[in-house]
Amino acid sequence: MKTRLNAVLLLSSGSVLLLSGPAHAMHISEGILPLPWALLWFLLSIPFVIMGLRELASRTKEEPHLKAMLGLIGAAVFIISCMPIPVPTAGTCSHPTGTGMAAILIGPSLTVLVASIALTLQALFLAHGGITTLGADIFSMGVAGAFSGYGAFLLCRKLGTSWIVGAFAAGIVSDWVTYGFTSLALAAALHQDGSFFTMFGTIMVAFMPTQIPLGILEGFISAGAYSFIHARRPEYLALMARGNVR
Repeated sequence: MKTRLNAVLLLSSGSVLLLSGPAHAMHISEGILPLPWALLWFLLSIPFVIMGLRELASRTKEEPHLKAMLGLIGAAVFIISCMPIPVPTAGTCSHPTGTGMAAILIGPSLTVLVASIALTLQALFLAHGGITTLGADIFSMGVAGAFSGYGAFLLCRKLGTSWIVGAFAAGIVSDWVTYGFTSLALAAALHQDGSFFTMFGTIMVAFMPTQIPLGILEGFISAGAYSFIHARRPEYLALMARGNVR
């Protein structure tokens, strides 16, 4: 079973590498952000990456299977966020993220870590995003996406909804918040003498045709993944996502 799963992941990753072409604005492209803004987003993202590394070091001592689970979730985030969807209104591409699903399975801090690795590999080998814009991409997809999705899950459970509703909410909220923060980063850096709010609204409207259905799709992906693990290995949920309300 483990050999078969590794083969599937290897084939999936290979397909992405072979079939992916240059993407326009997949994540935030290289050179889009002025250097001061790019540096600011790096400075905001680094503490969350360090937090993820510290949690990884502490949890692997108590949970020996954590690294294997991280590898599986990391591969899923990498593949899911490599699916470009054309945005006709903007002449660019959009994509799902997978961080809402990851956050409710391994926790938001570790999700920041796996998202950072996925984004770095995509920038280096697939021309998705860029090195100078990596901090902004990590913050929008990893930090904002992971913590908002995780928060949505916990809020739904505390309000008495079922875990599947919470998982669906995690996926949809994570996706939409990611693009909200991406739009904010672009508008803040590029509005120049124009109105920030006009630029922000324009970018948000441009991505709505694809991002609204993609968010709903992510809700189903998140609910499906949580449902699968809940049915097959429910003990993983108690160990892997501390703080989840079951």
